[in-house]
Amino acid sequence: MFSSSSRDRNRRPRIFIDGYNLALEQGTGVATYARNLSFALRDLGAEVGVLYGTRSSTLALNSLIREIAFFDPLVGSPSKLVRALHTLRRVVSSPFGEIATRVPITGRVISTQFQSRLPHFDHLWNVQNLFATSHLHFRTYRTRMRVHFRSAPQVMHWTYPLALRVPGARNVYTMHDLVPLRLPYTTLDNKRLYFRLVRQIARRADHIITVSECSRRDIVNLLGVPEDKVTNTYQSVEIPAKYAAKPLDEVRTEVAGTFGLEFRRYFLFFGAIEPKKNVGRLIEAYLASGAADPLVIVGKRAWKSEEELRIIADNEHIRYLLTRGDRTMTRHTVMLVDYASFPLLVSLIRGAKAVLFPSLYEGFGLPALEAMTLGTPVMTSNTASMPEVVGDAALQADPYDVREMAQAIRALDADSDLRGRLSVEGPAQAARFSAERYRARLREAYARVGVNWPQ
Repeated sequence: MFSSSSRDRNRRPRIFIDGYNLALEQGTGVATYARNLSFALRDLGAEVGVLYGTRSSTLALNSLIREIAFFDPLVGSPSKLVRALHTLRRVVSSPFGEIATRVPITGRVISTQFQSRLPHFDHLWNVQNLFATSHLHFRTYRTRMRVHFRSAPQVMHWTYPLALRVPGARNVYTMHDLVPLRLPYTTLDNKRLYFRLVRQIARRADHIITVSECSRRDIVNLLGVPEDKVTNTYQSVEIPAKYAAKPLDEVRTEVAGTFGLEFRRYFLFFGAIEPKKNVGRLIEAYLASGAADPLVIVGKRAWKSEEELRIIADNEHIRYLLTRGDRTMTRHTVMLVDYASFPLLVSLIRGAKAVLFPSLYEGFGLPALEAMTLGTPVMTSNTASMPEVVGDAALQADPYDVREMAQAIRALDADSDLRGRLSVEGPAQAARFSAERYRARLREAYARVGVNWPQ
C-alpha cells in the first residue's frame, strides 16, 4: 500500500499559466516566454492549464460553438453598444470575481494554422475579455481581480504583472523588467498606475520570478521585495531542429527568393520598433559605418516608431535602384519588413552577416541569444542584462553612443576572423541557457511555493 505522502509525491502538480500574450497574432517576447514555459512545465511532469481572455464568450451551451468561438472571436460578436453595456456591467460586478469556463478542444475545429502559436496544454480556460476587464477593475478599485475555477490549481503562474489572482492557489508572477520605471520615456504606460500595480503584486504575490540578475536587482531595490521572494530563472533558447539545421543551400535560396538578399551580405535587426529597442540610433550608426551591405529591420511598428524611423522617411538617399534582368526594383540601404513567419525569420538570422541588437534596456534579450544559438555574430548593448546574457561571445557597445556602435558594425563588416570567432563562441554561450538548465531553475522556484514534483 502507498502512503498518502507517497501518493502526493507522485501526483502531477496542477500549474496554470495565462494566455495574455499568447492570443496575439504577431507574437511578442512575452508570448515566446509563455509558450516555452508551458513546454517546460510539461517536461517537468505538471498538469498544465492555460487561461485565455478572448473577446468572444465561451459560455454557449453547444460545445462545438464554444470551441469555434475560442478560435474565432467574431462568432456572434455583439454590437458596440451591447459590448459597452456588457463592459459596464462587468466592471460593476468585478469585485465578486469572474468564473473561468473550460474550452472544449476536441479536434473538430482544424487548428493547424495556430500550431506555432499554441502552448502546450492539458486543458484550456477562458474568461471573456478577461485582461481588459481586469485593467478597468484595477483602475476603479485598486485591487487585483479574482478568477474562480471549479477546482483551483495549485499554482497560478501569471507570465506578466497582471491585476489578477486566483483564490485558493499560490499566485506567482513573472516580472520581466521594470522598464516603465527605469526608462519611463520609452513606454506609453500610465506610470503611476503601473507603479501601484507592481508594488501591490510585490507585496502580495506568493513568489516573483524574473529572467536576469539585472531585473532581480531592480525588483528588490525599486519595489522593496525581500531577496528570497524573487527567483531568477533566466529563459531558455529553443529553436526546432527542422529550422535551425535546414541545409544552407535552402536558406540561401529562401532569403534570396523572398527578399532579394544575398547570403551573408546583409545585417539584421529583429524586434518591435519602439524607443527601447534603439532602432533610430542603430540606423544612424549603420549609415555612419559605411557598410555596403544593407540593414534589414524585421519588426512590427509600435509606439513612437515614426520617430525611430524618421531618418529613413526624410532622406531619399537611403534608397537606390537595382536592376535584375529585365526588372528594375527599388532597393533600400535600410530595408523594412513588417513581419516574417518564424521559419522565415530563422532563415533570415542564419543568412545574416551579423545581427545588431543595441537595445537600451532588456530584461533578458532573447533575440541576441537566438542569433548566437544559430551561430550568427551579434553586436549588442553593454547595458542592463545584455552583458550577463551574451558574455564575451558578442560585441558590446554603448547603445547611446552612435560612434561606438558604428565602430562595432565596421569591425563586423570588415573582419571575417572576428565573425568566425563569434560564430563559434555564440552557440557555446547560448548553451548555458539550455532547456535542461531552465527546467532545473523552474523546478527550484516552484518548490519554494510548496510544489512537490513527481518522483
